[in-house]
Amino acid sequence: MECLDAVVVGAGPNGLSAAVTLAQAGWRVKVVEAKETIGGGARSAELTLPGFVHDVCSAIYPMTIGSPYLSTLPLEEHGLRWVQPPVALAHPLDDGTAGVVARGDFAATGESLGLQDDARAWRRLFEPLARGWTSLAEDALAPLRFPRHPFFMARFGFLGLRSGAGLARGRFSGPQARALFAGVAAHSFLPLESIPTAAVGLMLTASGHAVGWPQPVGGAQRVPDALASILTAAGGTIETGWQVGALTELPPARAYLLDLTPAQLLRWGGLRWPDSYRRRLARFRYGPGVFKMDWALSGPIPWRAEACRRAGTVHVGGTLEEISLSERDAFEGRVTERPFVLVGQASLFDPTRAPAGSHTAWAYCHVPNGSTVDRSAAIEAQIERFAPGFRDLVLARHCVNTAALEAYNPNCVGGDINGGAGTLAQLFTRPVARLVPYSTPDPRVFICSSSTPPTGGVHGMCGYHAAQAVLRAVR
Repeated sequence: MECLDAVVVGAGPNGLSAAVTLAQAGWRVKVVEAKETIGGGARSAELTLPGFVHDVCSAIYPMTIGSPYLSTLPLEEHGLRWVQPPVALAHPLDDGTAGVVARGDFAATGESLGLQDDARAWRRLFEPLARGWTSLAEDALAPLRFPRHPFFMARFGFLGLRSGAGLARGRFSGPQARALFAGVAAHSFLPLESIPTAAVGLMLTASGHAVGWPQPVGGAQRVPDALASILTAAGGTIETGWQVGALTELPPARAYLLDLTPAQLLRWGGLRWPDSYRRRLARFRYGPGVFKMDWALSGPIPWRAEACRRAGTVHVGGTLEEISLSERDAFEGRVTERPFVLVGQASLFDPTRAPAGSHTAWAYCHVPNGSTVDRSAAIEAQIERFAPGFRDLVLARHCVNTAALEAYNPNCVGGDINGGAGTLAQLFTRPVARLVPYSTPDPRVFICSSSTPPTGGVHGMCGYHAAQAVLRAVR
């Protein structure tokens, strides 16, 4: 059998990004994928009724369109089209108002916050970050290194190395601004009193103002499909339905890149790793999981706040205090009474997602890792709280707990969609502390999953940096 230059295990966005990087460098690359379809955490399917297209895992893509690597690829030439909702994000409160994040429109955000002091504070905080998004993304979505934009990153670090709750209370005085920022910081899957939840909130909010929170026309599957098309155009190959449990089951190659998390790697055979390295991998900590729902609806969600009807993403969780309690409970292993819920409503802006006159929606909440408690009633109650009459629109629903999610995508260990807890201790030393975090004790084997820097998100940077580490090692 001919020896390849590289074999990549896993055809998710990171595995495909690694493969594209190597193929464009002239390497002979083969990607093997256990499922019959590529995509990893970016797939679409008819989960409820025929004609209703749902995103199985990820759905909103600010880190894709704003990625220092993926934004350089000709994704649009390979079939990917974006739709930008008028409002990237809305966050309703019980009084019928909603704070918003709109691409390039700080006036709309300021008006939604209700207090002029908060409007000015929001703009002072986020306008420089949005204006410098390219510099911010280049350094923040990278392994630990000396930043290429040191003064800009020093300012970001000064702001981000604190808790999300602390920054919200320190910068804003009104409930709307505090809640709006808290909801974004909650994407960290960490208690909002911990560091670096402020950095996550700053990064994602800045992306909303700079590049928006877009969605792919036709569904999440279009992202990996475009990457696969670029890969094959560069001479790479992909084989699906290939169940691999050991390195010896793969074709011979100079390098192997594994889009797998530590728990899976420890179960693999044929990896020549010392016991000390295995023990360090075993100490890797996973974060909370998710309970996800998809709906086929007879009409759009009847949000009480008008701004929510123009938003691609809606954060449902009430005040900063409510969100903080929800996130702390999930991280510490408790099932909260009123979960913080993330809602997406793609069909409002993409008619390809549902039959005429009908709509799709999805939502998930954070739950303790491995929890199989049914959260469907709690999620729907939270949506009904801000959109009375929502349940009357439901034609069909599809629910996935942490066990089902891991069965569908083994990288989601215990339902963790971020490849491991994004704690400060694991932010740059994931999966273990090494000079080159993508390398392993076996010089042929590299890790390219979201369990490496810069952590989860459909940005392809874990795969890109892993591939660059391979190229440097060869050189």
